[in-house]
Amino acid sequence: MPVNTENPQPLAFNEMLQKTLRGSRYAKRVLEAEPALLEWLQQHCATPCDREEIARLLQSAGADLFNEASLASAVRRLRKQVMVKLILRDLNGLADLVEVMQAMTALAEVVVQQAQACVMQTLRQQFGMPIGRESGAQQQMLVIGMGKLGGGELNVSSDIDLIFVYAEDGETDGPRQLSNHEFFTRIGRRLINLVNELTGDGYVFRVDMRLRPYGDSGPLVMSFAALEEYLISQGREWERYAWIKARVISPPEAASAAELQALFRPFVYRKYLDYGAIDSMRKLHAQIRQEVQRRDRLDNIKLGPGGIREIEFTAQVFQLIRGGQDAALRILPTRRVLGLLAAKEHLAAEVVTALDEAYVLLRNLEHRLQYLDDQQTQELPEKPEDKQVIAEMMGYADYPALISVLDRHRAVVTNQFEHIFGETPQEQDNAQLWREHIGDEELAAGLSELGYRKAADSAQHLLQLRGGLRYQQSSERSRKLLDTLIPRFIKLGVRFDDPDATLSRLLAVLEAISRRSAYLSFLVEYPQALDRLAKLVSSSSWAADYLAKHPALFDELLAARELYQPPQWPLIEEDLTARLAECGPDTERQLDVLHHVQQEQIFHLLAMDLQGLLPLEKLSDHLSDLADLMLRHVLALCWAIARKRHRDDARFAIISYGKLGGKEMGYASDLDMIFLYDDDHPDAQENYARLGKSINTLLGSYTATGRLYETDLRLRPNGASGLLVSSVEAFADYQQHHAWVWEHQALTRARYSAGDAAVGAAFEEIRRQVLCRERDHAKLREEIVAMRQKMHDGHPNASGLFDIKHDAGGMVDIEFMVQYLVLAYSCQYPQLTANAGNLALLKLAAEAGLIDADLAERNRVLYRTLRQNQHRMRLNSDAPCRVAADEIDTSACRQLWAQLFGIYQ
Repeated sequence: MPVNTENPQPLAFNEMLQKTLRGSRYAKRVLEAEPALLEWLQQHCATPCDREEIARLLQSAGADLFNEASLASAVRRLRKQVMVKLILRDLNGLADLVEVMQAMTALAEVVVQQAQACVMQTLRQQFGMPIGRESGAQQQMLVIGMGKLGGGELNVSSDIDLIFVYAEDGETDGPRQLSNHEFFTRIGRRLINLVNELTGDGYVFRVDMRLRPYGDSGPLVMSFAALEEYLISQGREWERYAWIKARVISPPEAASAAELQALFRPFVYRKYLDYGAIDSMRKLHAQIRQEVQRRDRLDNIKLGPGGIREIEFTAQVFQLIRGGQDAALRILPTRRVLGLLAAKEHLAAEVVTALDEAYVLLRNLEHRLQYLDDQQTQELPEKPEDKQVIAEMMGYADYPALISVLDRHRAVVTNQFEHIFGETPQEQDNAQLWREHIGDEELAAGLSELGYRKAADSAQHLLQLRGGLRYQQSSERSRKLLDTLIPRFIKLGVRFDDPDATLSRLLAVLEAISRRSAYLSFLVEYPQALDRLAKLVSSSSWAADYLAKHPALFDELLAARELYQPPQWPLIEEDLTARLAECGPDTERQLDVLHHVQQEQIFHLLAMDLQGLLPLEKLSDHLSDLADLMLRHVLALCWAIARKRHRDDARFAIISYGKLGGKEMGYASDLDMIFLYDDDHPDAQENYARLGKSINTLLGSYTATGRLYETDLRLRPNGASGLLVSSVEAFADYQQHHAWVWEHQALTRARYSAGDAAVGAAFEEIRRQVLCRERDHAKLREEIVAMRQKMHDGHPNASGLFDIKHDAGGMVDIEFMVQYLVLAYSCQYPQLTANAGNLALLKLAAEAGLIDADLAERNRVLYRTLRQNQHRMRLNSDAPCRVAADEIDTSACRQLWAQLFGIYQ
């Protein structure tokens, strides 16, 4: 029904109402649909719209505020009340810009707080309270308001930008338990629906979660620890600007809000102004200019030239430059920041006055554009009738008069914007040994003075870097970062035993990331990370190569305590599962998550290894556990995305051989695997063949984030010419009747790694039966010796050095002897079928009286020594792994070989 304006009412209100209806089609629709709202508006339009009134209106709405359906209706009616009151007051000069922005901000906060309280109460009844794993304290989800909501500057038809975080992982304490992450994820989803969902009563606010870490692909909620990791390792420059406005809006007076602020403050406000700060701001300026000059943004008063965004950016850039040292600048509202910049003389007072006037004009105009139809728009109108309405509501006789004033203000904003961001950064002095045009002799002499033993070589490396294309073609910002880092590298190198090798490896890392300024900035800004980096690369060239390939791992250098903690695989798997789930159906993102988790864990293990905190056997166990974890999730992912599936859960398993099968994985070991299934469905063979191919492809595919593993499938029945996957029945038949002895040798180091447990159990039974079969010892010896000779011939060594793996007395000899003992005697001693590793099997063989106990122990010591030497050499990229012929005593291996097979030929 039309709004009734003919009832006797005070003349002033009728005039205000008429102006409101002309200036807002939205208000007209609402008041026509809800006549009672008109009576309320007449009674209350004279008083300011503030937080107290908004909270009172909600509490007196007669709704059950802890029932989601009832609350959803109540908050939508509340928004209509607030909106029509603000529109009337603003268009008639009763409210200023501050009242409008603060009232809309208060509306968002009141609604979000009540929605969170409502959903929290409901979920608590089902699952109990979330409890922190470390502190044992009850946990809350904090709702962070970003953008204009965070700054207390919300416009009338704005989205609200939110981020959800919580302090600690853990579980709820109710009879039905959920992880804290899942509990808060459910709260977040339901809160969004309460606020965002369009119902018959409308909506309250559109909710935008894209400012959260990883954007739309990231988890909906995130722990403080995960947020900190993200900000340090992956936070981008534009996110620093976004987080300036971050403010906890719910729950009120959250206990952990201060902790959260302390967490993200270092990301936003850098303690020191480094070489990259000015360059990064200039780069952001260029990005903004590119966007605002787009043809379709010229009439946008937010994003276009001289628009709201340029004023906000002007204020924020000074906060970023100086906020680390001046806490007073860490305030939120744009106009207050501008005033403080004038007070501190960072900007001239007249400039700030002009920017403030422009900001008020632009924001008032923005609101009038949105009042028309309650649309989130900052575009100037196209229809003549709308142009006239907007001009009138802004207090101008016609649209050209409005545009004349608007253009003048926008020109002021643009000029000031260009003035600030058009400044050329000042040059910085370079360190003495990294100055331009330094000669090779002078540089070598300086390095020699510092303690470099191969100073001439190191000098050449430095000069080649400066003269190389990477440096010469780097951006100005990157070159400045390099100019900062290289002198530090020179000083760091002399702290270690081999300064020349350390410097060379540091420079190799630097060259690899030289065009990725975010990582260069990280190393500049976190000297403690740089120190740890130097220590790692000084110990291992492989570590240097790994970090150069995966610089995203730099952030792991920050938290020493976590870096040197052994992995907790159940927790890692839980986290990985959640992160993969948050990716939805995006296979590429899921693969990136797998890469990141694998690389992160390898790096943690590497750091512990180089610190001497992990025995080699334990390291191999962890690397094998990591590979098993990756295989489980790759299998699940590949089956989930399979084009054709005949069942929900694949009756399919991955069987590992070789280093993974024997749990002797190294950092760069490939995966020897076969695929088995136990499924009589007519499509099983075809579907599982596709699955096996998909698994192999996903494991070996290179992406921007790396590769999981190199794979080898040649140990399957009939080798490379055989079927990619085998049924359990076919595998059993092959092993019992067609397999070669060398294939049974390989079977001694095989185990179930991932997939269907029943298929895995069937494999283990086949393996046990095959290994326990009675064999002719003489024939077995003959075949094993022949195979060993074939391998020996395939790895000739004329170097005069001892090849740790392949030469007589080396690792392969010991492995062959263990395999012989297993195949020859498992029928009598089934305990030998245990996949316990070569060291344990040697001990078991001695305990069974098959070999001399002392000789067994000497071979155990030798095998461990050989593996440790091999591991150490591979950490420094020595291949093949060879040492002086008399460096390692291999007599124990030769003696045992002679006892089992005769003299080695």
